[in-house]
Amino acid sequence: MKLSELKLLAKDKHIENKKYFDKLKKKPPKNLDYVMQELHNAEFKRTDCLKCANCCKTTGPLFTAADIERISKHLRLKPQQFIEKYLRIDEDKDYVLQQVPCTFLDTENYCMIYEVRPKACREFPHTDRKKFQQISDITLKNVPICPAAYNIVEEMKKRIPL
Repeated sequence: MKLSELKLLAKDKHIENKKYFDKLKKKPPKNLDYVMQELHNAEFKRTDCLKCANCCKTTGPLFTAADIERISKHLRLKPQQFIEKYLRIDEDKDYVLQQVPCTFLDTENYCMIYEVRPKACREFPHTDRKKFQQISDITLKNVPICPAAYNIVEEMKKRIPL
């Protein structure tokens, strides 16, 4: 799927997905986390993130204090130096990248700090999170960004009709 197609498909499905997730929040099925783990694993057997990296190109992760500590140590910088060089504080008072695409994404779509990358990057697109219904707002935002998230949500609607 091309990214231009993804945006259009996601836009077409947005209202349907929002209604679906609203119902899901009200009455999540008992096996939801199990099904989501299954769908997530199946999708990521087929999906090569290195072919896309749209998340790294279009959105910036949130950096926790632990992320800042770990990454700055890896880069041999003091945490404050790392913050000044790469981060800013957003409207929610969180540390985020000063710019996108991500500074640490190379031309081959590899992450130059992969082994110490932020928690938000490690967990993206969050489709295998416990209590999945609680993060449906994040998932709605990720569907137009991540082809895997789009596919997982479409498969989820088939597997768990509401």
